[in-house]
Amino acid sequence: MGDRAYATYLDHHRRTHPGQPALDERAFWRQRYAEQDANPGARCC
Repeated sequence: MGDRAYATYLDHHRRTHPGQPALDERAFWRQRYAEQDANPGARCC
């Protein structure tokens, strides 16, 4: 359902982009939904 998506993002960001600031949670979700709207892929709705 994505309830751990932000925590997963933070873990990934720490490992792959050390020293760079991560998105705050609000910006993360805004970007995630914008990407889903732009590239719907195989969603049911």
